[in-house]
Amino acid sequence: MAAPATKSEELEALWARHTAEWRDTAQIASFWKDAEQTDPALLKYKVKGQFFELLASLKISIVVSREYEHLLLCLSAQNGKPAISYLPLPHPSGVAVDAKNKRVFVASTRNPNQLLEMRPLSGFLSRLDVNIPARADDSLMITRSLFLPGCIYMHDLALINGRLHGNAVGHNAVISLDFEKGFERVWWPKCIENRKVPVFEQNHIQLNSIAAGRTLADSYFSASSTALEKLRPGHEKYPVDGRGVIFSGKTREPICTGLTRPHSARLSEGRLFVDNSGYGELCLVEGGRAEPVAKLPGWTRGLCIVGNIAFVGTSRVIPRFRQYAPGLDVEKSICGVHAIDLRTGKSLGSVRWATGNQIFAVESMPMSLSKALPFALERDSEKEKVVFYAFQTDSCAKEKSMKPHKSTSAAKFGRSSKTLR
Repeated sequence: MAAPATKSEELEALWARHTAEWRDTAQIASFWKDAEQTDPALLKYKVKGQFFELLASLKISIVVSREYEHLLLCLSAQNGKPAISYLPLPHPSGVAVDAKNKRVFVASTRNPNQLLEMRPLSGFLSRLDVNIPARADDSLMITRSLFLPGCIYMHDLALINGRLHGNAVGHNAVISLDFEKGFERVWWPKCIENRKVPVFEQNHIQLNSIAAGRTLADSYFSASSTALEKLRPGHEKYPVDGRGVIFSGKTREPICTGLTRPHSARLSEGRLFVDNSGYGELCLVEGGRAEPVAKLPGWTRGLCIVGNIAFVGTSRVIPRFRQYAPGLDVEKSICGVHAIDLRTGKSLGSVRWATGNQIFAVESMPMSLSKALPFALERDSEKEKVVFYAFQTDSCAKEKSMKPHKSTSAAKFGRSSKTLR
């Protein structure tokens, strides 16, 4: 029988475990210890039609948040082939793209909430201790994170007049967001006022998306209800069919009714679109009515519009919430993103995940801004270590030379990325 470990040996084993922990770049980038364990099966996909050819012709990438699988994805076409990359995040929801200032914002809605700022990789710091890549790709890198109270329950994100806004679903309000000042409630519908005092203390109406106009008054907002009631969104018996609305930012009153769990309201060239989730529809709102443009095979949520093409997300229906989807065949609902021609309502192509579950946001960004997230389907841990060790973005102070000088390269000194900790 082996002799029992001494106190010193027990401490050495404990410290060795501590030393080995938090080594994976995905863990550090997402503040999430289990991020290294992303199941590859979640990323396997099938393509129908000309989906990636469309991305190439439009010169865009698509950012998709799959909230229940804790994944942010980037879909792009590179060298004529489909390219999908990812970043593990706790329950990502809204995404907003600020192409002018080369920023992408993501809401992470576990408790506490986080607001993340991402910028494209622009180069590398000069180093002697690792082999720096000859050139940088434009992967989005996290550059800032703001922690916010979990009761905000952030959903959609949008830029209005250059300022970032979000749905504070837990407050029945829209908030402005600032990395220095935090959040401020700036808009809410009249229906949450009790004797002219707004009720911010709990979620009553599921105010969940922003169709961003030039100002708050020019914008529109979707919600599942207009009533302060005992039963609230999230309760399995909460009635939803036909109670959803679109609010006017100017009047704070509904301008469209009869929807069922609407999401992802969007303005495009003066036209207002919305996902009527409970019926799997993409709708155009005109004259106070939501007219279906396309019927899709799942819970519609996530929408961006580029020209005459709408990119729409569909999700499976969570079994305990099947009553929220009276217009869907729950068993046949799929997780995917579909390119819809707004002129005909026809699907031009789609990408689908057989093991996928819930999509929240679908947002486009110019391919010139970025075509990828930091992690590929087949991970290269050594490359990742170097990228995160020495990355620069345009928000960082750049050195005059982005490449190490030949006479002082890491290779000359015989060092490699294995030295990274």
